[in-house]
Amino acid sequence: MITFFSNSTFSIPRSLSFVVVAGLLVTIPVFMQAPLVRSYPWMSLALTLGWLSLSAKWQQPWGSLIWGFALTWFCGSLYWGWYRLEPLWHLPMEAIALPFALWGLGHSRYRVGSSFYLGSLWGTIVTDIYFWLTDLLPTWRVLANLDPEQPEVTTALYDAFARIQTPWGLGLGIILALSLGWLAKAVMTTKSIDRYVFAGAILFTLVTDSLFAFGVFMLISA
Repeated sequence: MITFFSNSTFSIPRSLSFVVVAGLLVTIPVFMQAPLVRSYPWMSLALTLGWLSLSAKWQQPWGSLIWGFALTWFCGSLYWGWYRLEPLWHLPMEAIALPFALWGLGHSRYRVGSSFYLGSLWGTIVTDIYFWLTDLLPTWRVLANLDPEQPEVTTALYDAFARIQTPWGLGLGIILALSLGWLAKAVMTTKSIDRYVFAGAILFTLVTDSLFAFGVFMLISA
């Protein structure tokens, strides 16, 4: 399978597979890393070496993609393990690996992974902008400091959903979602693996954010 997709020339369906795979890698930290890093931050951080080892063994471009994923995993482990109580530190911590990603753009072996990291980071920037402009940072601090089983979590989520439901919250969400969708579409006009990976990371940021909003709705409606 890895060899099948690693040809220098590929059809549109094959290249779109990179959109899906990159997107799935965006969702892994949300559903797997988040609970792990909360209880075992050092284990999560150490797993970065495992991802890097895997990236070195896999054929290109998949090995490069896993290398980029390792960068996002490392940054996420640092922030959610030790700095999650302060949302203003989120972007600086997630951008720690930016110099490596920019360096990787100039090297064919790492270009795909760099594109994945940059797409993930761009999606994070847009999501954080939404949190800032809708005044969700206080809710972020409350949720980051509570155990998921505590009753105060439901109150905090209800407050967050109330802010999302306002005309400003809904309008801003639509504008930012459309901007991400437009950027992904524009990037994919150039049919290269790194562009498809970048677009996949962006598009699945929308999917992840939508799942989060839906999850909040289901919790407060239960």
